[in-house]
Amino acid sequence: MSRRRSSTTKGPAATNAAVFGEVLRHFREAAGFTQERLSKEIPCDRSQVARVEAGTRVPQETFAKQCDDILGTGGVLLRLWGRIDWYPEVQHPDWFERRAKMDAEAVGLRAYQEQVIPGLLQTPDYAHALFSQVASGEEVEGRVRARMSRQPRFLADGGPLYVAVLDETCLRNAVGSPEVMRDQCAHLLSVAQRPNIRIQVAPAELFGLVRPRSSMSLIELADERWVYSESLDRGHFNNDPTAYARHSQTYDVLRADIPSARESAALISDVMEGYAQHEQARTRRGDLGQEQLQRQQRRRLRRSGTHLDEEQLQPRRRRQLHRSSPRYPRRRPGA
Repeated sequence: MSRRRSSTTKGPAATNAAVFGEVLRHFREAAGFTQERLSKEIPCDRSQVARVEAGTRVPQETFAKQCDDILGTGGVLLRLWGRIDWYPEVQHPDWFERRAKMDAEAVGLRAYQEQVIPGLLQTPDYAHALFSQVASGEEVEGRVRARMSRQPRFLADGGPLYVAVLDETCLRNAVGSPEVMRDQCAHLLSVAQRPNIRIQVAPAELFGLVRPRSSMSLIELADERWVYSESLDRGHFNNDPTAYARHSQTYDVLRADIPSARESAALISDVMEGYAQHEQARTRRGDLGQEQLQRQQRRRLRRSGTHLDEEQLQPRRRRQLHRSSPRYPRRRPGA
């Protein structure tokens, strides 16, 4: 694929995404699936399928594989996904550019994170919901693409070591809908099975743990080591050996005192199940609410002696009656 640079978003990345989306649409329609039906089979939100087909959302590898299995493509989509250079041109904020370059060169990365899932482990929907809190439109999509561009190196076979310790607040702090959080938890469980990635959770109820004062990363390059942390709109780098040794010791002791990666996976599964139940309950409430409205309408029509079809055919007559009826002043609250 060409890596020609472009100053607009309509460059090679958009073209590649659009090609993948067109191929997906072809196989979906050939299989007789609507976007809604495919999204339920995956499962995911219908808008995700729509955005992938429109070329405005970069799909994950698991998305391509699931579509192959569901649509019976013989693995075409997964092979195409692997051949596409999804991120030939992304822009990181100026203050983050240095950290992004370190990610591209790191031989090892250990991170401690509070409140939100680390960027290297976020799903596109989670990142989209997170950035939507502070931006909108194309700016959100650009930030999501930039964030996702950092992940392939760590998720590839033979990727560098990545150890992430998540404070339990990362799982409990809901970003987006329960469905987004459920899928995010599922993604954590999936990537944690890779040989170079380990994820542990520091439970909230474990008192006495010595935790880092804030989210931080210990970055190991070929010839140097860095401590990285962030403030609101700035990255902080420190390569002082004494500081690195101090933070590294705090990190290693914390890892030894919290549940193992296997035990943490069980905790993540429990949290994921909670989000799934919440989503199901919300769906049932929506269905029950719709059914209740329909029952009320049927009762009202029975009392008026009007059939539903007749009711639907008479909106103009009702408007005429309403306009010709006398109007009374409404009583204002507190009057």
